[in-house]
Amino acid sequence: MVDQPTESNRIKTSTVQPDEEAHINTLFDLTGRTALITGASGFLGQSLARALSEAGARVVVSSRKRKKAEKIAALLKGAAQGSHIGIELDQMDETSINAGFDELLDRVGSLEILVNNGHFPLGADLTDVTGTEFQQLLGNATGYFLLARRFRNWSISQKKSASIIMLGSMYGVVGSYPETYEGLVPASPVAYHTLKGGIVQMTRHLAVYWAKQNIRVNCLSPGPFPGPQADSEMVKRLCQKSPMGRMGVPEELNGAIVFLASDASSYMTGQNLIIDGGWTAW
Repeated sequence: MVDQPTESNRIKTSTVQPDEEAHINTLFDLTGRTALITGASGFLGQSLARALSEAGARVVVSSRKRKKAEKIAALLKGAAQGSHIGIELDQMDETSINAGFDELLDRVGSLEILVNNGHFPLGADLTDVTGTEFQQLLGNATGYFLLARRFRNWSISQKKSASIIMLGSMYGVVGSYPETYEGLVPASPVAYHTLKGGIVQMTRHLAVYWAKQNIRVNCLSPGPFPGPQADSEMVKRLCQKSPMGRMGVPEELNGAIVFLASDASSYMTGQNLIIDGGWTAW
């Protein structure tokens, strides 16, 4: 026999009050928080940096080239007030990571959000990549960890909560379609797939160890988002494999990055948020 709903157990369907609406709106507000994004001069990095600034964050833009970082910072919303800065930080170099983080603290004094987006690329594929090249690309993951740990240790020393966002890829979850690349390149780079799969797993590992310290770690996995220099024939083939029949544009990651950085995802850690037009749903 099914119990009839009573006043005490009935699901209430009253409308949201004005003060509750205001609370919902503030969930995505990053005002008063500082975000460091590595590799912010790149194709996706620039868009992610803009999204964080538009959500109210003070953005610290980092790049291997200081002038590039400063140029991007000057273009962000609020730059006229001097709220954003550019610093030199190479995630492939531990000394540079520590020096860049020290400079950040000296200049802005605080940090609540880290976006590990920097990427040292490698064009070699599985037919000709050398062991040295393979290891070099995996160094991106080492840099992600070292910077995340430095941020985590500082946050704990300051008794602050933090959000760390790793940039993964759909190719950290699924294999590629060989025919998509046939005749254009010998194969989709095996080291890249290995790297991105490792970043997804590192996200989960760090999340469960750091959760009780109020350090959230999540991964954002885009794909496919080909840059302006991508081969047109390859892009056409990729579109044919996509359920949505098209490629993503950088701005379509903006909502996801703000969500992961903000209080809107306060009970979320160790997750991989995939933005891929349905690619991994096949």
